Amino acid sequence: MKGSPRERSSRPLAWGIFPPAVSSVVTDLPIFLAAFSVFYAFLVVARYWFTPFTAQAEISLRPSALPMYAMFSVIRIAISYVIALLFSIAYGYIAAYNKRAEKLMIPLLDTLQSIPVLSFLPGVMLAMVALFPRRQLGIELGSLLLIFTGQAWNIAFSFYSSLKSIPREMHEVAEVYRWHRWQKLMQMELPFAAIGLVWNSMISVAAAWFYLIACEMFTLGKQDFRLPGLGSYLQTAANAADTGAIIWGLVAMVGVIVVLDQLVWRPVIAWAEKFKFEQIETSQVVRSPILELLRSSRILPYIGRRIVDPVKERIASRVAIKAAREPETRGRRPIARVINYLPAAATLVALAWGVVKMSGLALALHGSELRGIFVGGGATFLRVEVTLLLAALWTVPAGVWIGMNARRAAVVQPIVQVVASVPATALFPIVVLLLTRVGGGLAVGSIVLMLLGTQWYILFNVIAGAMALPTDLREVCDIFRFGQWERWRELILPGIFPYLITGCVTASGGAWNASILAEYFHLNGHIFSTTGLGALISEAADNSNYPVLLVATMLMAAIVLLINRLVWRRLYAVASTRFKLET
Repeated sequence: MKGSPRERSSRPLAWGIFPPAVSSVVTDLPIFLAAFSVFYAFLVVARYWFTPFTAQAEISLRPSALPMYAMFSVIRIAISYVIALLFSIAYGYIAAYNKRAEKLMIPLLDTLQSIPVLSFLPGVMLAMVALFPRRQLGIELGSLLLIFTGQAWNIAFSFYSSLKSIPREMHEVAEVYRWHRWQKLMQMELPFAAIGLVWNSMISVAAAWFYLIACEMFTLGKQDFRLPGLGSYLQTAANAADTGAIIWGLVAMVGVIVVLDQLVWRPVIAWAEKFKFEQIETSQVVRSPILELLRSSRILPYIGRRIVDPVKERIASRVAIKAAREPETRGRRPIARVINYLPAAATLVALAWGVVKMSGLALALHGSELRGIFVGGGATFLRVEVTLLLAALWTVPAGVWIGMNARRAAVVQPIVQVVASVPATALFPIVVLLLTRVGGGLAVGSIVLMLLGTQWYILFNVIAGAMALPTDLREVCDIFRFGQWERWRELILPGIFPYLITGCVTASGGAWNASILAEYFHLNGHIFSTTGLGALISEAADNSNYPVLLVATMLMAAIVLLINRLVWRRLYAVASTRFKLET
């Protein structure tokens, strides 16, 4: 048999049993079946989207309905993730290479991720339903946008941080070979950011499960909206106090998460290992049977040659032609320069209009309401900082322990992925009841609840940072016999620092967002609440008190913006200068 021993060992079993022609069919058959299944699922969902509008879909609690609900939820998350990934690459690229835009875009990104989904929900849903009043498409698009708001921010932060951390010599190589923007993006920037993008994509999908219940079942005024999915199934089961249905729903959700981990994330992690920035190949290689199956396929390379490669070449040629013409046309079109400033001018006008409207609403509030909002802001700020500290205390050592060993990561990563993807909202009733019996109430319990939903941002970024540490630097530490403290001080902490900052930024925004649920909770007809901005926003949404809802949300955004300006931007600057992996 031709091929090296390593190639033969990586081939599927079919190569050793069947003749080449038959083994090709056996290898490609699962790929065909998977592609057909995905196509059929999207076809079913698309047909449902164009059915007549129904605000309140009937949610069956029979276990037999779970496969269909799981399909709807997975497709919503998948579409939202693709949109979030494309948005994040474009947003992070512009913010990293345009200094003027960076000053506005990074604080804006941090502010947007901290604004709760509950604050977006009324406006987004009403707008989408108004755009498509007769089709289910409107409310489905609203759900997609809301899930998108829970996925995009940390991927954008990860890509931005990776671009800022690219070593100087790599940029010099690109200049020597005169790469245009498309070549740099495809051959340098995306590969360098691949590991961070993969792990932040995983936590984004986990966050999507967290927001799924709020996005598939919600109330606007007197109208109750329900979409078929696992989130609405779990919420309906909880409202009906049907323990059996809740267990079936959680089992189905965990099953879907495990299947996605094996079919999607494990192969992607193994594939991303080749983009590790190092000069010595590591001896520990992450393997995936699914990835080996895809690599042994004959139909996929054919599709790549016939479809993908021509499209990439056409895009590259157009970008190259445009880049070659830029010096000739630069300075000849002053109108184009004016047009470039139009988005910034429109943003400033919109902000000024928003400030005027907000001021009018704030003046309409009573002094006691304003004092309550500011006191709540201080209380939630303290809880967020305590949550970040507690999360970092265990996620940093745990993430390094997992990420420094590929075999260990292969075993632990699926477990962590499943635990992180189980919605913390499903655990809230247990935690609330336990704390009310033990003592401490929701004032302390809200920190625990916020921790359940935000600690994974730091953990997954630290794992990505530890996995990205070059093998040659680890071997240098072994040669010089560094102790544990020296290894942490000289290699681990500097190496993971950019990833740690990204994780802390996204965890901070996630903690502010999670405060909406952690500080104000409905359980068995009772309301559990504590002092905080999250409680004020949730209570205002329940009572349709839009002035308090808007002012409290804007105060939350202002606090996050101030923290970004004073803390996170400076730490990003340190990460992109002092802790770069370069010679």
